[in-house]
Order: sequence, then C-alpha cells, then structure tokens
Amino acid sequence: MARIVVVEDDEAIGGRLAAMLRARGHACDWCSDGAAALERAGREPAELVLLDLGLPDVDGFELCRRLRELLPQAVLVVLTARSGEMDVIEALESGADDYLTKPFRLAELQARIAAHLRRAAPGRQGGTGRTEHGALLIDRTARRCLTPEGEVELRPKEFDLLVRLAASVGSAVSREDLMGDVWDTNWFGSTKTLDVHIAALRHKLGDRVRITTLRHFGYRLEPPGES
Repeated sequence: MARIVVVEDDEAIGGRLAAMLRARGHACDWCSDGAAALERAGREPAELVLLDLGLPDVDGFELCRRLRELLPQAVLVVLTARSGEMDVIEALESGADDYLTKPFRLAELQARIAAHLRRAAPGRQGGTGRTEHGALLIDRTARRCLTPEGEVELRPKEFDLLVRLAASVGSAVSREDLMGDVWDTNWFGSTKTLDVHIAALRHKLGDRVRITTLRHFGYRLEPPGES
C-alpha cells in the first residue's frame, strides 16, 4: 500500500482515479485545487502524486515545482490534456518524473503507478545495495547518492537512472532500454523525458561522473578516471 495524492479539478476524473487507487489498496487523498494539494503535501508525506496541470487556482508548472520542494522523494506523475513537446519539457524541468496525456487508459496508468512504486521501494536490488563509482557512493537500499562533500539530492527517477547506468558502466545503453528499465517496459511517450533527466544528472553530479551521449542510440556512463 502506498500513500497517493490525486490533484484533479474534474470531479468525474478525480473521483474515478481515487476510487481505482483505493480499490487497489492504496491510501488516496483527492485534492480538487492547488491550495488543497499544497496543504496536504505539507501535512503528510506521500509516495506518489498524480497531478493535473489545468487547475483553477494555480499554474500547474508552479504547483509541480512547489510539490517537488515539499515532497522531494515522491514520484510526480503529470496527467494532462496538454500534449505539446514544450509542455512535456517544462513539466519535467519543474520536477515531474513522468507525463501522461489525457485521454489515457486506466490499465496503462495502473501499470505506470505499479512500476514507479516498485522501483521507488527501498531494498529492491540484490547484493550489498551499494555501488562505488570513483568518489561517488550509490546506496540503493537507502536510495542515497553520497560524495566526500556530502549527499547529492536526486529526484526518484534521477536516482533510478543513475543506478541503471552504473549497472552497465563502460557499456552503451540504448534509449529504449533506459526508458523501459527506468520508467516502464511499455513506454510509448517522448524520450525527451530521458534527455531532461540526463541533463539534471550531469548538472547535479558535475565532474564526478561523465555520461557520454551516443547519437541516435543512447548513453554511456564512463568508468571513473577516464577522460
């Protein structure tokens, strides 16, 4: 069971989503506007947020940024009728981990939610749960990225992406494999999601890691110390 927040002003959609999530055993709060969502986020943590961008009282992208600040470890999934590429990019850069365009199939949403919660659960990887990459320590069990200078705060999907690249250090990983392994095995969306998260990893980790772009293929995490 997970704590999930639905932020949706359409009563038919919000009620249906809340009922579906509760039927699957989740604790679900449904907020019909941004103010209620922020009050709920400040009061209690949540594992996942389903967020509509077209709310009556606040800009959806600004709300996404504020929810990310209040719930740094939650998975934020945008559900919206906006299908433009710039909308997708702005949502991801505002803190979203995933983006699903309305109308969507409930079966696909359920699969995405299950995948996000499974990957966000601590201790899901085997072994010691720790990977060293130069001076970087990736603690999968605690979901922490540590350096000699302190912890690097990564969003859930940024952390999952780093773990996936580190599992194949020195090897090329295709865009399709990264999208499938980190987001969903049945991913159909724009791979701009991946590009935005790679850019965020590069910014946050700086020269501690080197992620090489392989044009028309994917990415490669270079072994420590290689230039």
